[in-house]
Amino acid sequence: MTNREMLEIAMRQSAEDMGCYAEDFKKNRNVVSPLKIGKDARKYLKEPITCNLVSYGNNIVAASINETFDLITEYIGKFEFYHCFETPNMHWLNERLIKKGHKICFMAEYYLPDTSRIPDLSCAYKTRILKQEDFRELYLPEWSNALCKERKHLDVLGVGAYDGNTLVGLAACSADCKDMWQIGVDVLPKYRRQGIASVLTSTLTKEILSRNKVPFYCTAWSNIRSVRNAVKSGFIPAWVVV
Repeated sequence: MTNREMLEIAMRQSAEDMGCYAEDFKKNRNVVSPLKIGKDARKYLKEPITCNLVSYGNNIVAASINETFDLITEYIGKFEFYHCFETPNMHWLNERLIKKGHKICFMAEYYLPDTSRIPDLSCAYKTRILKQEDFRELYLPEWSNALCKERKHLDVLGVGAYDGNTLVGLAACSADCKDMWQIGVDVLPKYRRQGIASVLTSTLTKEILSRNKVPFYCTAWSNIRSVRNAVKSGFIPAWVVV
């Protein structure tokens, strides 16, 4: 699968999540559409959602409920599109959303792999491919980024690092939608800064691609440790969401 093919799949998925068209993300002007979560949307998306603002780097595509449609349209027309994801500009929007009983909630940056940059890495610990049945005893706080206790049925594949028989690092992916699997990773505190996270992440990325699925990775913009892991593992920024 090529980088272009993965990006096209991601755009189609974003469109399904919002109720717009994949081509909207390629336009040089902002687009606002009525919010409608599609039947093939990412499985963790739950209503009520007031609006989503998404950018793949060309513009903002916003999907909004009727109540906030005009406000969102006004907001994304006030600033250069990438400045709409910054404070203090977002304060302007939040103040007006609050008056309507809503507020800004989540912000995230998403990454896709660059197939020319996925490295072959190794660490001091043996690694093993894990299947869904291997996760049964692993729904513990230390693996809460890699696995989701509330959506166990979506956790489909993983890579573990072992010090003897002790699991010290885990990268796993959830089948959030038909074509895209999201990677999360955890390493026990005493084993960090040894390159384990990037070994697990890059290995799992290759395993996902070999199954003809699109691996993707999400971080809070301020989680520098996670961003560094994404970059070291061969990922590049692809889209942002508010």
